[in-house]
Amino acid sequence: MAKKKSHQLKQVLTQLISDVFTKNKNEALNYKQVSAKLNLVDIESKETILEILEEQTTKGVFEEPQRGKFRLKELKTFIIGKVDMTADGAAFIIPDDDLEKDVFVSARKLHTALHGDKVKVYIYAKKSGRKNEGEVVEIIERYKTDFIGVIKISERFAFVMVDDRKMLHDIFVPLTDLNEAKNGQKVQVAITDWPEGAKNPIGKITNILGEQGENDTEMNSILAQFGFPLSFPEEVEKEANAIPEEITAEDLKGRKDFRDTITFTIDPADAKDFDDAISFKKLDNGNYEIGVHIADVSHYVTPGSALDKEAYSRATSVYLVDRVIPMLPERLSNGVCSLRPNEDKLCFAAVFELDNEANVVNEWFGRTVIHSNRRFSYEEAQEVIENKAGDYAEELLKLNELAYVLRDRKFKNGAISFESTEVKFQLDEKGKPVGVYVKERKDAHKLIEDFMLLANRKVAEFAAKKGKGKQKYTFVYRSHDSPNLENLGNFALFAARFGYKINMKSDKEIAKSLNYLMEDVEGKKEQNVLTQLAIRSMAKAIYTTKKTSHYGLAFDHYTHFTSPIRRYPDVMVHRLMAAYLGKQKSANENEYEEAASHSSAMEKRAADAERASIKYKQVEYLEENVGKLFMGIISGVTEWGMYVELNENKCEGMVRLRDIADDFYVLDEKNYCIIGQRKKKVYQLGDEVKVKVKKVDLSKRQIDFALVQD
Repeated sequence: MAKKKSHQLKQVLTQLISDVFTKNKNEALNYKQVSAKLNLVDIESKETILEILEEQTTKGVFEEPQRGKFRLKELKTFIIGKVDMTADGAAFIIPDDDLEKDVFVSARKLHTALHGDKVKVYIYAKKSGRKNEGEVVEIIERYKTDFIGVIKISERFAFVMVDDRKMLHDIFVPLTDLNEAKNGQKVQVAITDWPEGAKNPIGKITNILGEQGENDTEMNSILAQFGFPLSFPEEVEKEANAIPEEITAEDLKGRKDFRDTITFTIDPADAKDFDDAISFKKLDNGNYEIGVHIADVSHYVTPGSALDKEAYSRATSVYLVDRVIPMLPERLSNGVCSLRPNEDKLCFAAVFELDNEANVVNEWFGRTVIHSNRRFSYEEAQEVIENKAGDYAEELLKLNELAYVLRDRKFKNGAISFESTEVKFQLDEKGKPVGVYVKERKDAHKLIEDFMLLANRKVAEFAAKKGKGKQKYTFVYRSHDSPNLENLGNFALFAARFGYKINMKSDKEIAKSLNYLMEDVEGKKEQNVLTQLAIRSMAKAIYTTKKTSHYGLAFDHYTHFTSPIRRYPDVMVHRLMAAYLGKQKSANENEYEEAASHSSAMEKRAADAERASIKYKQVEYLEENVGKLFMGIISGVTEWGMYVELNENKCEGMVRLRDIADDFYVLDEKNYCIIGQRKKKVYQLGDEVKVKVKKVDLSKRQIDFALVQD
């Protein structure tokens, strides 16, 4: 009876306390003040109030100071942050507020929180010398609920063994929710429930990707893993198919006609979506009119349409080893918008008058119509440049000459040249890699790049000059911050081991010495390691409405204007340019900042998916080479092993420290090396080593090497 009475009292008090908080917002209330407001003074009530306040705040029912409404003096602090899972099932919580330090949460105190989730964490009182520790009390937002894995089916139940190494729980699937999946298939599973106290979440199969190990299955698995859809919604396809290819008189209104001006495209041999074309005309005054004409996607994809919503959601095309997953349906990306030869096409252009020193004498921005005379592959254009003969040789040679001047000026102004080795796979008809080759960047590639950079820079400058201070016009810039000096200092110390000096006196000196380094290192075994480390010491480029500079290119203002078929920020830039050229007022900054931030996040996700596909092909390529010896270079070091990149094919795998038998090795993080504790033998980042392919695991995309010691 007493127990029942106590339970009833607790229920009544919980409701009363909730009412007190509602009526006394923003006050600093402790249990004495709460009990006084309730006019309750007996011991039993006070103890119950204390208990309720502790329980309900920990559960997140009552708000605490960090959430802004109520302040409970007796309770410890809370933070909001994202879960960064470790390999052993524990996690660090990265606070939303950069001022807070990471909080460690043991595996048993995560309470179903998964990698990437946004959570609320109760922080324990810190003991002397210990790191911040806490416990998850609320999952505010799941990072994702869909996972990719292999399904294992038994008579009474099924489990999905998830591919994602950060997901440490198999997902239980009732036999009624298999959706016709068969044992051993790759599937997509959605978590539907996670009962309190249960070790594993419950899910249902939402998509059957195919048989494990098949190329299409594995590539689709990578796309699904990173949240990219495998097809376009029916409504989007229908909208795309309804767009006519024919250009009407109405479409031509307000456009400059470049159909009689020599125009051509230069793209990879296997490309189908041609974003950009260059027009060339020699003027009577001896100068040159160079037009950078970009597919006018914004003419066809209008705000609020199903096409626009889908393009916004995807934000970018995704380039895997063997395929492109376009941002726009094929009808647009390879058809209506693509600047195919011998067809009239609608464009948005940046047109420049250049003198012989590549100085911009005049500039014009606006909508155009073009008729491309020739579609060059990079190889075909390069052949014309090298032989000084062939289709449009005069135009290509002059463009190449002007591009050299633009390039030299860019580097003199402090731009940095990062030329890392790009590896491509030769695939058979089933998508299996049968060879590896290094992609070369020659003058034809650089020519196109330099004129695209010119257009992007000048468009950004046009927008940046419109209004000042609070009167500035909203625009989407491509921003690249100055490097973190501590990170760069560590890189400089490491580069010095190879005989390269980094002058850190000023941004310009840093850029100059990095360029010397990149020039000196080209073709040497340490090229990739030093290039990758240098890039990692730099800030990451992002999209933003903030009017900031681009450090890597040494431009005061920069944007992305030249690839709207495959990047949503370029579509936004075209819309803003059209509005401002039409004398419209500034667009909503918050709306565009949110879209820019989303595009940056999706760009990173697409890059991660591309890397995953490359890794899969590396593993697949080395499947036939288990037991073989290779020379390689140490490309990374961690607490549990060292990464080695093979010289011959650039495939990267790991030598685990526990497998190096001659000593006990530990990481020296500051000096980028691992050191044997007894013999003091050092394996340094950049060292050449001999390894044997020990094991490959396609499902985990892992390559294990064994170190072959002298």
